[in-house]
Amino acid sequence: MAAQQTYLVAVTHSPASLEAVSVACALARQRKAKVTAVHVIEVLRSLPLNAEMESEARRGEQLLRKAEEVATHSGYHVTGQLLQAREAGQAIVDEANDQGIEAIIMGIGYKRLIGAFQVGRTVDFVLKNASCQVWVVRQALLQTTHGHATHSAGHGAGHD
Repeated sequence: MAAQQTYLVAVTHSPASLEAVSVACALARQRKAKVTAVHVIEVLRSLPLNAEMESEARRGEQLLRKAEEVATHSGYHVTGQLLQAREAGQAIVDEANDQGIEAIIMGIGYKRLIGAFQVGRTVDFVLKNASCQVWVVRQALLQTTHGHATHSAGHGAGHD
């Protein structure tokens, strides 16, 4: 019998990452898979990699609790994991490889820099380097009364 598939969701302060948790739960329910939510604390190069980062760890734990609440609301269970690394993208790819992840699911806000849509450095790294599937959940644009599109709540926050 084949091992149970697992989906990894990268969780940030962005509402889009919580939407990614919902998408992962729906997909996992359909395929009888597990969901692991990870939050990566990026450690500055001037600090040791195992530096105590209490406030960041507290925020990360809060984000993982929010992801668990979203999953519970979706009728599913996720396992939360806090990682500490120099670069979030590399940590996500390494974790996916170590766990034999079926797919990485990431949420992003809608960001425009110099007129062009940007996915951010973490999502870009994961898309280029992950050996598994990568799903990107982008927030929807909201239409204004003048016909110009604006991004939804979260102000473009997400994986940069």
